[in-house]
Amino acid sequence: MQPIHVGLLADPASPTEVARRMGDLQPRGEDRDAWDIEIVSESFTTDCEDVNTALARLRDRARQHEWDILIGLTELPLRDDDGRYLLTKTDPQRRTAVLSLPALGGLRMHARARHAVRSLVRGMAEPASRDEHRVPLPRLGGRFRLLFGMVLANRPWLLVPGLKSALVAALATGAVGTVNATIWLLASSLSWWRLLVASIASIALVVGWLVIDGGLWDRPDQNSREARERSRLYNTSTLLTLTVGVLICYLALYVVNLAWAFFVLDPNVMGRYLHSSVGYGDLFVLTWFVASAATVGGALGSSLESDDAIRSAAYSKREEERRSRLAGDRR
Repeated sequence: MQPIHVGLLADPASPTEVARRMGDLQPRGEDRDAWDIEIVSESFTTDCEDVNTALARLRDRARQHEWDILIGLTELPLRDDDGRYLLTKTDPQRRTAVLSLPALGGLRMHARARHAVRSLVRGMAEPASRDEHRVPLPRLGGRFRLLFGMVLANRPWLLVPGLKSALVAALATGAVGTVNATIWLLASSLSWWRLLVASIASIALVVGWLVIDGGLWDRPDQNSREARERSRLYNTSTLLTLTVGVLICYLALYVVNLAWAFFVLDPNVMGRYLHSSVGYGDLFVLTWFVASAATVGGALGSSLESDDAIRSAAYSKREEERRSRLAGDRR
């Protein structure tokens, strides 16, 4: 029996990585037809609202490649005409489907994506209905699940190497601040809640600076409820992504400064200068304050970075690039 030719058309970057791990995807059970999987990395989505256009493009690609079944993998959210977010939308009659990877929730992405793709192929290979159908996310938890998936798809930990000059500036500021007597006095005079406020304020300042300097704030392109909702979703995912990335940088800065403080500082010397009893435990408080101050200082260094690493944290910027590529393909 001839195998079923299955095409996986994946948006570049993360969806392509997920698709390439499905090259050995096969049906379960000896009595099922074999699947011939072909993976193509190509942009096919333009907008989180326009799922029907995405399906139309998939149908065109299926005819061009002579695939029996085609599934598109995208890192963008999908919405139906009623405004509900979707996990998948399927056209069994033409054997095409689109799968939104962020709607899987982010955790165990590859395993969940593999299960979803296998179910879609199996369903279209043996369709029970020839009508289009969709799988909406729950109204209550679906939005949070989608947002969590979008943040993980942005891979906020990759922001760390993208802010290397800012980290270097922050480390230099922290190294100098650690051996500064005025910093010792300020750190010893602050209560824990003031130190906490300083940490939150420093992280918020850096995130705000990155948004402004990188032009990451998304504005609705239309005066409609759907466009405003899309912008809110993009902006929330961008802010959360940047916050996680900056927090990772903050913790790394704290660890490095703490090691530096233990190496160069003697609590007995500090105690004689401050006229108080100082132990090694006070170095943790000193480093906490230094990390907050150095983070603010390092924010100025972020303006020297290439925008690529920072702008990649914004879904709206990746959507702009995707639209530009699709527009170029049509010329």
